[in-house]
Parts: sequence; structure tokens; C-alpha cells
Amino acid sequence: MSVEWAAPAVVLSARPYGEGGVVATVLTEAQGRHPGLVRGGASRGQAALWQTGNLIEARWVARLADQLGALSGEMVHAAAALAMEDALSLATLAGACAVAEGALPEREAHPAVFHGLVSVIAGLARGTDTALPLLVRWEALLLADLGYGLDLESCAATGAREGLEWVSPRSGRAVSAEAGAPYADRLLRLPAFLREPDAPSTAGDWLAGLRLTGFFLARDAFGLQHRPLPPARQALESRLADQLSVTHPPTHQGSPDAR
Repeated sequence: MSVEWAAPAVVLSARPYGEGGVVATVLTEAQGRHPGLVRGGASRGQAALWQTGNLIEARWVARLADQLGALSGEMVHAAAALAMEDALSLATLAGACAVAEGALPEREAHPAVFHGLVSVIAGLARGTDTALPLLVRWEALLLADLGYGLDLESCAATGAREGLEWVSPRSGRAVSAEAGAPYADRLLRLPAFLREPDAPSTAGDWLAGLRLTGFFLARDAFGLQHRPLPPARQALESRLADQLSVTHPPTHQGSPDAR
């Protein structure tokens, strides 16, 4: 008797194991972040399948539910190969998968996070101008799903719902342009597309969004694990900043009084 499941999955990582094998970690709707042993996964015939970001049809089998188990799969969408054509696309794909692998608990379902990641990967087929806003919104969704959601509905200081341009790094609450003006050097910029999905955005907005969600991912999702933001996610932000010739802002030390 065995335990098994089969489901669409995103490949988050694959690490060498033994002679020719890999331990792959995938993300599925119902099984969450789930590892498995892929026998021959490093072989010429299988290596391309287990590249980070690929969408596959995965099958996992084990004798007991808590075992590592055996993982196999079939290609659905070769996202990794397509992203190889553009450095920023590849960095976006790697950064997103690294965040999912590092932040999500093992074998715990987070269906909204799964579907959001699939949307980011699908967006890459239309370019980074589509995928990067999706990625920032997905990171905000992931934070909320883990219990660290940002409150972007009204100003922390005045209660206003219009003119929100900042986020307090202390409370994770939005701050209006007027209330935040005296503290602007200590606040995180809130790009409009994060509150209004249809709002137009520029590369500068995407970078502001990455810095915003990255701050809270580093402090909460990863900081509480005593781990830094994954290098691949840091590299994505750095690559976009380099492309814009923008230097990183100083570490935020304070915030307005969030009421």
C-alpha cells in the first residue's frame, strides 16, 4: 500500500542527490511546497524538466505520507528555457521561486499563492512589464496568506483613503502624501499599481514595489526564521536597480506614529 498524488506543479528547485538523482521541491495547489526524490533527475533526458520555474504535471509516491517519496513529472510549460532569453525575465523567475520555497511551510496548502505564482510565470511570456507588477502583487498576497498582510486601504495617521503614497515600515500601513511628508526619508514608497491593478506603471514603480514587499518579506517571512531574503530575490532587485541606474535607499530606521 502507498500514498500518492498527482497535480499541476511549479518546480521551485532541484538539488543533486546521490549518483544522477535530484531532490526537487515543487509547489502545488493542494499539497503546498513539497519535496521528492527524482531518480535520474540530473540525467541529460530529465535535467531540463526540473529547471526552476517550469510548470509540470507532477506525481509523487511514497510508502508513508511523511517520507521524502519519489517524484516524477511531465513538462507542461518550459518557463525556464523561455526566460533564458532575457536576463531580467530569468531573475524574475528565479526570485519568485526562491521566495516561495523559502517562505512557505512544507506540505501546507496555500492555493492562492500557487495560482498567483502561476500567473507570474504566465505573465513572463508577455514580458517583464507584465510579470513584474504581478510579482509585486503576488508577494503582497503571500505576505497576507502567511499572516503578515499590509494595510493599504487608508492612511494610518488621518484615515484618508485618497492620496496614499507611502507605507510605514513599522506598521505596514499606508500613509498619505500630506501626512507622510515630514517623514518621507523614513517611509517606503507605495506604487499605485499595488492598490489599483489597472493603474499604469513604470520600471521605477516596479522597483519601489519590490523594495516595499522585500522589506516586509525580509523582516517577517524570513526574519522570523532568522534567515535573509533569498539571494535570488536580492539579485532581482539589484538587477532592476542597475538597469535604472538607481541606488538602493538607506535602511529605514523609523516610521510615523501608526494609529
